[in-house]
Amino acid sequence: MAAADLWLLGISVGGIALAILLIARLGLHPFVGLLSGAFAIGLAAQLPPDKLAQTIEKGFGDILRGTGMVVALGLGLGAMLQISGGARALARAVLDRTGERYATLGGLAAALLIGMPLFFETGTVLLLPIIAAGMAGQKISNGGQSATLRLRVMLSTLAGLSVLHALMPPHPGPLIAVRELGADPARTMLLGLIAAVPTALIAGPLLARFTTRGVVTENLPLIEPDEGLACPAWRALIVLLLPVGLIAAGALMRMGGGEVSPAVALVSDPVVALLLANGAGLVLLLGPRMADRTLQDMIWREAMLPAGGILLGIGAGGALKQVLVDIGLPAMFGRLAQANFVGPVVMAWLVAAAIRVATGSATVATITASAIMAGVVGGHGVDPSLIVMAIGAGSVFFSHVNDPGFWLVKAYLGTSTRDTFRTWSMLESAISVVGLGCVLILARVV
Repeated sequence: MAAADLWLLGISVGGIALAILLIARLGLHPFVGLLSGAFAIGLAAQLPPDKLAQTIEKGFGDILRGTGMVVALGLGLGAMLQISGGARALARAVLDRTGERYATLGGLAAALLIGMPLFFETGTVLLLPIIAAGMAGQKISNGGQSATLRLRVMLSTLAGLSVLHALMPPHPGPLIAVRELGADPARTMLLGLIAAVPTALIAGPLLARFTTRGVVTENLPLIEPDEGLACPAWRALIVLLLPVGLIAAGALMRMGGGEVSPAVALVSDPVVALLLANGAGLVLLLGPRMADRTLQDMIWREAMLPAGGILLGIGAGGALKQVLVDIGLPAMFGRLAQANFVGPVVMAWLVAAAIRVATGSATVATITASAIMAGVVGGHGVDPSLIVMAIGAGSVFFSHVNDPGFWLVKAYLGTSTRDTFRTWSMLESAISVVGLGCVLILARVV
């Protein structure tokens, strides 16, 4: 490693540490702390001041362009589900079937089934508010509060969503790697499913038993249902599954290689699908009171109150990520990968994990690692599907402050920054490491 690479790595670590210090120790809002870290790294890397400002603005805008409307529409739909009582009815219907003992498995199963076609952010804003609302204030049979169980169910749900995001086409990351490496999509999906189930069980319900001990959650921005609505669970389920079905239809048509009609392309876009779900929610959840001005004001007031802090944190994380990309951190890891000091599967995981930790972006890690490994696959004769999965596993390693998803998850879990590291960051790291282990096992038996 050249001296310039060591300097680049050092200032990146220093800038991220500064952001963590400002947020966790001094109590600054993540928006201020992350922007301060981004500016510190850019100045230390000697980016011209005007270019540094443009880089930060680009990173902030790009991430919000991709996730901002999804988060806002998801919050609106979540508020409707809570006010109508549909979220509570749906969550309790699930709990009645799973019981407290298997509630974490129920959350995991819901994520694996419903989250298959969804972006991670979309699945998060759809599923977590339902769990939070359905379990709020309940007493557990052993006499304890529901906060710990609720947190464990939420983490299990996130495990299912994140495993799909890492290992299973048609999620964007694995699909990019499939195309870049020339892997067979059907084989990758099959092997990904074989690896996803044990990975999700270990990283979700099992790990949560240990990481949630002693974790205190803040009061979540939950809304009391309107007694005059009392929406049944089946209506809430229709509204929840509508965007899932629309997005799945587009994903399946694209995977089949057929031409996607403009109409399907439109309605399968996550933003449009969620907008249509909001419209359906007005009819099915609110019914005759859908035009009630007071009710409408309540829905969007409650939806937008948490949206500001969430979106600012996400945008600042995107800005920090963009600075790390522009100073050349992914390229540096690409040069290190050329050393070829380990087997191709482990190399693919290491490259993706290093870029993920450095930039905070699973997508950037996947794209960069796929490009680097494309030339390695042919030379080693390794199954491209295994390399796709190794890259996917590496791309979710250790989510921290430069990952916009860190702040999105923190807001929904209601945990402190420290406890978000302890729960969410550990969960992501477990998915990454266990996922790699499953890939190495598959490499020996398939």
